[in-house]
Amino acid sequence: MRRVGAVLLALVGALAGAEEARTNVLLICVDDLRPELACFGADHIHSPNIDRLASEGRPFFRHYVQAPTCGASRYTLLTGCYGPAGNGALMGRAKRLGEGREVPKSLPGWFRRAGYQTVSVGKVSHHPGGLGGADWDDPGEVEMPGDWVRSSMPCGPWRHPRGAMHGLADGEVRGAAGTMAVMQAKDVPDSGYPDGLITEAAVGELRRLAAGDEPFFLAVGLIRPHLPFGAPEKYYDIYRNKPLPPVAHPEKPEGRSTWQRSGEFRNYDLGGRDPNTDPEFALEVRRHYAACVSYADAQVGKLLAALEESGSAGRTVVVLWGDHGWHLGERAVWGKHTLFEESLRAPLVVRAPGMNAPGSVSRAVVETIDLFPTLCGLAGLAAPAGLDGRSLVPQLEDPTAPGHEAVSYTRSAATLRTAGQRLVLHRGDGFLELYDDSVDGGTPNVAAERPEDAARLRKRLEARLGSRR
Repeated sequence: MRRVGAVLLALVGALAGAEEARTNVLLICVDDLRPELACFGADHIHSPNIDRLASEGRPFFRHYVQAPTCGASRYTLLTGCYGPAGNGALMGRAKRLGEGREVPKSLPGWFRRAGYQTVSVGKVSHHPGGLGGADWDDPGEVEMPGDWVRSSMPCGPWRHPRGAMHGLADGEVRGAAGTMAVMQAKDVPDSGYPDGLITEAAVGELRRLAAGDEPFFLAVGLIRPHLPFGAPEKYYDIYRNKPLPPVAHPEKPEGRSTWQRSGEFRNYDLGGRDPNTDPEFALEVRRHYAACVSYADAQVGKLLAALEESGSAGRTVVVLWGDHGWHLGERAVWGKHTLFEESLRAPLVVRAPGMNAPGSVSRAVVETIDLFPTLCGLAGLAAPAGLDGRSLVPQLEDPTAPGHEAVSYTRSAATLRTAGQRLVLHRGDGFLELYDDSVDGGTPNVAAERPEDAARLRKRLEARLGSRR
């Protein structure tokens, strides 16, 4: 009989004691965060708090999301299943649930039924706070009904979650397309931008939960570095006049691909400049994005400090998860919504009490859907039937443990990532792209030259996609 991993044994042993010793979960979701962090090899980025978390946990260098858009990616995080490709994925699930139809179980709902206090602050599901309506504050439209004990989004001067989602300093709310600056750095405290308020509220929730008698599942969703790239000036000062590494493969790909025109980025005021033809402007955009990363990192630091101060860190699993990547000029794209590596590879760090070899990197190919069964295993809970993900406990026990293929999709195409190849299948006519490069680094489409490889991977992709719900 295969022995249970040391990580799982240590946690299950703790669970065998008193009820108050049950394992907690702190899930930190960060929007549009590339794996461009010092702990992931980008030493030009100032990310000391995430770096410390990685040194104490397991950074997954080859973690892939299921969709390069917020709502669909968060659906897979929160259900452990492949699903719809659009931002309305969770609202669609809520509608089906209300109609009495079968839907995938939810991660917070599963923990709540197991006796956990499940609390969400900020952008965890697609809408910050988890509500729909014109301003995302309608209590009659709930993205995840019955799954959170509490779900909140502090809005301050931004007035409502929609305003905070795209807010700039001191309550500025995005209006018509093209009227809000794409980047900003103002001399304000952290609370001068929305993530400061999210963090303050989350720290308060953490203290209350840690003082209680029940185990907790606290999910905190940070908005930056999502557009617009605005952060307190002290974080921009880290990068002011600082050179950054050149952009890898900045040319638009030749031939057919999932390339897109950066429409989300161009909905902001660019001052008439184009980063694809204006290197100085491109560099400034990248500096402001980096400032947003450092701002988000500072909020992560506050959460981790509050966890330590609460006395709960030793029995809390901490997960830092990016919902997808973001192009900063690679392939002449400024945004997401492609099936290239830059959109689909995102940071993932898991820190579990008693884990082996903390700080050692896993280079296994893994997926976002793997987090649901992983957290169940670490908390000593049986996972629900029907999950598409696979537990990462083996990689937490042994950083050299192998992973598995990763599936991602948009409405118009789907992709399979293996350890050394990426296949992209276009819907409709079945056009194939095949890249034979483990980092998808600008190699040409070789599907025509390697039809047997393409056909073999297509069958595997289609078999995996058959489980989408």
